[in-house]
Amino acid sequence: MRGLLLATTAAALAPTPRRIFVYDTTLRDGTQGEAVSCSVDDKLKIASKLAAFGVDYLECGWPGSNPKDAEFFTRAKTELSSEAKQKLVAFGSTRSKRSATADQDPQLRALVESGAPTACIVCKASSWQTTDILGASREDNLDMISSSVEFLRQEGLKVHVDLEHFYDGFLGGRAADGDEAYSLECARVAVEAGAEAVVLCDTNGGHLPWDVERATAAVVDAVPSNIVVGVHAHDDSGVAVANSLAAVRGGASLVQGTANGVGERTGNANLNAIIGALALKGTQIAPEGIDVACSSNLHLLADSARFVDETLNLIPRKSQPYVGASAFAHKGGLHVSALAKNAKAYEHVDPARVGNEQRVLVSELSGRANIWSTLKKAGLVREHEDATDLGQAKWRERSAAILERVKRLENLGYSFEGAEASVHLMLLHASPGYCSPFTVLDYSVTTSDENLDSASRAVAKGGRRTAQRARATVKVRIADGDDEDRLDVAEGSGPVDALAAALVRSLAPTFPFVDSIRLVDYKVRILDPHSATRAATRVECTFKEKITGKVWTTVSVDRNVISASANALVDGFEFGIVEYADSCMLCEVDYDAPPIYSSDDEASSSVQAMPREVRTAR
Repeated sequence: MRGLLLATTAAALAPTPRRIFVYDTTLRDGTQGEAVSCSVDDKLKIASKLAAFGVDYLECGWPGSNPKDAEFFTRAKTELSSEAKQKLVAFGSTRSKRSATADQDPQLRALVESGAPTACIVCKASSWQTTDILGASREDNLDMISSSVEFLRQEGLKVHVDLEHFYDGFLGGRAADGDEAYSLECARVAVEAGAEAVVLCDTNGGHLPWDVERATAAVVDAVPSNIVVGVHAHDDSGVAVANSLAAVRGGASLVQGTANGVGERTGNANLNAIIGALALKGTQIAPEGIDVACSSNLHLLADSARFVDETLNLIPRKSQPYVGASAFAHKGGLHVSALAKNAKAYEHVDPARVGNEQRVLVSELSGRANIWSTLKKAGLVREHEDATDLGQAKWRERSAAILERVKRLENLGYSFEGAEASVHLMLLHASPGYCSPFTVLDYSVTTSDENLDSASRAVAKGGRRTAQRARATVKVRIADGDDEDRLDVAEGSGPVDALAAALVRSLAPTFPFVDSIRLVDYKVRILDPHSATRAATRVECTFKEKITGKVWTTVSVDRNVISASANALVDGFEFGIVEYADSCMLCEVDYDAPPIYSSDDEASSSVQAMPREVRTAR
């Protein structure tokens, strides 16, 4: 009974976690980033995705500034779910200094007509910015803030106020700008007029965490406890995430940012990293802990981040914290060896908690632990076997041989870090029981053109383009028990396109899966430019299966760019068939057979399959 009483008392005394609101401005401030653009359809898709993920607020545009954002809010009324619509925020500014009253300001009227339940208006919160940039008096600026908030509140909207350049004004970023009292006064009049949140902006991204924490704490102390104090940080000094978390330590309860950190100049605070820190490291930020709505869907964080990148047609940054492809990728042999004992040795959180996964990279810097880990992931060794087992002993010997081969190939110019499919195939080819589903016996590619003028070739002449043709012929042996040979021809817009089409034509009758494989990226790098046209060339091919969305990359090196491309293409189709097709031909692994690769093998520019008798099918 006494133990129950103590437990009940301890629970009653446990501090309540602080509620932190996540405010996503990807679809407004994020679209101001260079090369970031999206259609209304894209905006609706992203808004739905982020709302389902669990962000509290979705700032989706400035309806009073451009037709696209106005259209978004019109369509959102019927095309978004009720949950998503409740999270919408329409962005605008305080009334113009040229508008006599707030109700006569057209862009404030547009906020009301948007149908969003919340409006966020930006104002100057720096004395110098007000007088020298805005061209208004300090008193007029305060009136613009209060009258705008009052108008929106009277129209039934909840109001947030972005205090632009607040930290510049409060902390004295310029000699003539150090007016701490005026910056606080801007926050005070917004609150008195009815704003439920004031957001402190590091607009130029020039301040550091300790100063942001001090200034935020001053505002928290100056406004009523029921008022939400937020932070909006830019990344010009590379510390936007740190500044956002420092503001939370200073008492802020709302954080603005963007998915993947997109935004003007160097970007906004990256919400992926902020959400990860708030959800997983809350007690390090606030002693009582953090309550953030996204926590329940944290396992969808990486998926949401990739969805935003794909919809915005941006190349995902592999190095992004928590969600990037390299966030839990390990290359050093010592690191991988330690990971095999305990993942916490080199991972600060479990990657599965944020929807990511651990990756072990194979390169010239790898150790045998990297190869061994990759073998396990590929299912080529038996997890239950111990180190004394004959199978593991043989595979450890082969690991050393494969590692030596990797080092020799990378010395020739290969790079396997981003080409995990090629590594996987290399391991399969080292398995004595593996049977490649097909073998390319020979191929040829021809190209023809009527016009060598690249400028005129790019435009149509007389209603048609000048004749350009690439034709590929391939002879393929299918490992279907009868070793059937097929000869096929296809044309394409270039030699690689034609070769890919010919391969698909040969393989599709036996492996229909290849019809759904698309070559989505093709990269060529010259490794020794001083050799001119004889230079070694590295080719990377990235493939995507259109139904499942699976993506994989292969690599090859050759002094003939067509040969390098052909090897990368063949590996790509083989990997797709072996890994993702409904059925493919693989033999049982023979643990006692000698390794295919030995440490004294001569490195070659491609890894060739060694056809063997087909014994089982998967």
